[in-house]
Amino acid sequence: MSFREGKEYYKKIGKAWKRGYLLYGPPGTGKSTMIAAIANFLEYDVYDLELTTIKNNMELKKFFLETSSRSVIVVEDIDCSLNLTSKRVTKNKKDKDEAEAAPAATEGYDNVNTVTLSGLLNSIDGLWSACEDEKIIIFTTNHVEKLDPALIRRGRMDMHIEMSYCTFEAFKVFARNYLGIETHHLFSTIEKLLLEVNVSPADVAEALMSKSLRNADVEVCLANLVEVLNSAKEDMNK
Repeated sequence: MSFREGKEYYKKIGKAWKRGYLLYGPPGTGKSTMIAAIANFLEYDVYDLELTTIKNNMELKKFFLETSSRSVIVVEDIDCSLNLTSKRVTKNKKDKDEAEAAPAATEGYDNVNTVTLSGLLNSIDGLWSACEDEKIIIFTTNHVEKLDPALIRRGRMDMHIEMSYCTFEAFKVFARNYLGIETHHLFSTIEKLLLEVNVSPADVAEALMSKSLRNADVEVCLANLVEVLNSAKEDMNK
């Protein structure tokens, strides 16, 4: 809410009215769900930017210019979208000669006829990004360590939010929302298992939902989750 009402503040400090968020963590931890929740809560439009369909930096610029204010621009699995982790061309003579012999390469990177890291950075927080106010840019990744530090530094991705495996506190939210309960004698067993194994929130939700949809009672639903967690523990031990 503070961002949505922050027009005068951003004007005062002389910054474009936008924020960048990096959501990272294993698959199934709720990154896409988080984006949907943000957009619904703020009542913003969502633009799904698939970088592999953008031909070059000028086309990327055009995309950003055509997005409206009060919008969320999403690049999911950015580590898989483009080769944005490629090393810069070195300045020794051999590499310089090779670079000059390949005119299709742009911006000093080894991507050919495609969006470059430099072009993406300018789109995020360069002059292009200031053409419309009130935008949120969100990157998601399963492998944050693969991303170029320049891409995710503070000021571009203002907040880094780790979406982790399911904790007991998260499970209790699922139990309240899916089963309508605050406590149960199986909670202690589930808490112990969640400390021993890594399971995604999506797996926990599915374990509860699959039984709930069949109008099973709470005992059966929780027993199903215990079975799933024990199975994951056995696989981990193997």
